[in-house]
Amino acid sequence: MRIFKKGEETELPTEIEELRKTVRRANMPEPVEKVALKEIERLSRMGASTAEYTIGINYIDYLVSLPWNRMTEDHLDIKTAESILNEEHYGLSEIKDRILEYLAVRILKTSRKHKMLVVDDEKMTRMNLEHVLTKEGYHVLTAANGIEALNLLEKNSFDVILTDLKMEKVDGIGILEKAKAQAPNTEVIIITGYATVPTAVEAMKRGSYHFLAKPLKLDEIRSTVQKALSKKKAQLESKGPILCFVGPPGTGKTSLGMSIARSLHRKFIRISLAGIKDEAEIRGHRRSYVGALPGRIIQEIRRIETKNPVFMLDELDKIGQDFKGDPASALLEVLDPEQNTNFMDHYLNVPFDLSRVMFIATANTIDPIPDPLLDRLEVLTLSGYTEQEKEKIAFKYLIPKEIEEAGLSEHSLQFTSEAVYKIIREYTREAGLRNLQRQIASICRKMARDRLIRDVKEKTNLITPELVETLLGPRKFYFEVAEAKERIGVATGLAWTETGGEIIFIEATKMKGRNRLILTGSLGDVMKESAQAAMSYIRSNTNLYNIPENFFDEHDIHIHVPAGAIPKDGPSAGLTIAIALISLLTNRPCRRDTALTGELTLTGRILPVGGIKEKVLAAHRAGVKTGVFPAKNEADLKDIPDDIKKDLKIITIDELKKIVDLVLR
Repeated sequence: MRIFKKGEETELPTEIEELRKTVRRANMPEPVEKVALKEIERLSRMGASTAEYTIGINYIDYLVSLPWNRMTEDHLDIKTAESILNEEHYGLSEIKDRILEYLAVRILKTSRKHKMLVVDDEKMTRMNLEHVLTKEGYHVLTAANGIEALNLLEKNSFDVILTDLKMEKVDGIGILEKAKAQAPNTEVIIITGYATVPTAVEAMKRGSYHFLAKPLKLDEIRSTVQKALSKKKAQLESKGPILCFVGPPGTGKTSLGMSIARSLHRKFIRISLAGIKDEAEIRGHRRSYVGALPGRIIQEIRRIETKNPVFMLDELDKIGQDFKGDPASALLEVLDPEQNTNFMDHYLNVPFDLSRVMFIATANTIDPIPDPLLDRLEVLTLSGYTEQEKEKIAFKYLIPKEIEEAGLSEHSLQFTSEAVYKIIREYTREAGLRNLQRQIASICRKMARDRLIRDVKEKTNLITPELVETLLGPRKFYFEVAEAKERIGVATGLAWTETGGEIIFIEATKMKGRNRLILTGSLGDVMKESAQAAMSYIRSNTNLYNIPENFFDEHDIHIHVPAGAIPKDGPSAGLTIAIALISLLTNRPCRRDTALTGELTLTGRILPVGGIKEKVLAAHRAGVKTGVFPAKNEADLKDIPDDIKKDLKIITIDELKKIVDLVLR
């Protein structure tokens, strides 16, 4: 009998008993239930007014409310999923294919029939077991004796074997040993009419899953086989892939994750990792004070009430770190399919299975992501959109959405194709679609206002290029390459940034001096070294380019990359710098409609660089007619859309000297 201290609440035992009932009803895994009941036992020995009691109650509440076994059923229809992805996103075929591949694997794994082997020297027993198991949906083979069974084991693999114990020549123990030696995961159920405790113990020692006595009961056979297959079914469950969408802003990374969740009929979670510096945001706080909480992963899974959502980790490349720990390292366990089956949150202090979660990370660039974390991700790149793709997306998605948002759905507002191209070319300069959407939204808002203040007769429903200029003002962007003059010592280069590909101009000039190389334009160390390598290559090949040998003794060279306030780095400007220098020293102007990218070695070889597709899109946007790329990047150039190849001539080279006469007048 419990004795209460003065002032202690007398309903405490009732509350404790209710907690026990709640825990038992929660259908937790057995180890977790033991931890919860042990915590309740500890609570029963302390006063309800203590801080520890409150911490304990909150902990039990969290354990009970987690979806330990609750999952949404995947909609395994590949055609429906494909139509949803195509309906909501134009292009992005690589990513759509990856999602449909995952879905196809899930469908094939879940539709696979389990294979059974029934071994018994009694024909009637074999027939009965074969009939019962076939009716349950299993693929069943039979053997009349141990010799037949061993022959079948040589040629087939089985999920479950049901074998008689007493047989001539090869008995059930012999089959058990052979099956376990060949495939340790095969479950063997021994059946016998001579069941004794010593034989059952011997069979269990050898690895038998269960021991059934004759005469057999059908319900007992069904339940035993189902239990034996439970491990197999867990193995067949396809683990969620760990994808990482990498691309410039506005290319649809987040909305694509939502479409994937919709195509699978799963719930969707999104958290932003930008600026997170505390490891506890991922792993949770230890239960040492009243305000302790689990990490964001467990919090969101509890809120969504299912253990297999599509979980988007946005802005993975902008995660921080300080004295409170390294959140990126904490994500190693979350995003590792081999470890996240037993994810340990500091608050829960019991393992939670995250292997059914489909994790999708997003990033603008993979450079800031630590290598061990990047190794766990399957990176899928969204390079950006061509003008033709932007136009189709505008008509299919952006314009209808913004007309609806502006309240113009009943006013038959229409955009001409020329107007959309004018917005794309003259009012936006981006790899993605955000600014295009903003400009379309601005036009729709201005038209909505126009509807209310102008006379009915003056209303127009057609958005033309002239009206675009009236509504949005003078153009903001120009084709800087197509409209620029050709100059000596100025070469056009292609660069890659977090926001996509960009055009850069590299300028070189000479002056009287003492063989100095001056570099300006906020250049990083790698880009400075590229400039020095280009200079050394030219000085060692003066005869090849007809440059006087004593020229450098009497002159200084200044290399500048405009937009000096913007930091620039990377090896891909080496080829462009060399062409600018050769142009300067041979007095031959560079073709402004020819853009180059590639890393240059001291011997004049051209090495491959990254961001090829983004650079091609940038060249096309800027009006470049010819693009020069390293020969070893030819594989990356195969993905370039045909409509760009019509406008942009692509040349691949492996040595600098092969391209000089083509680029210089």
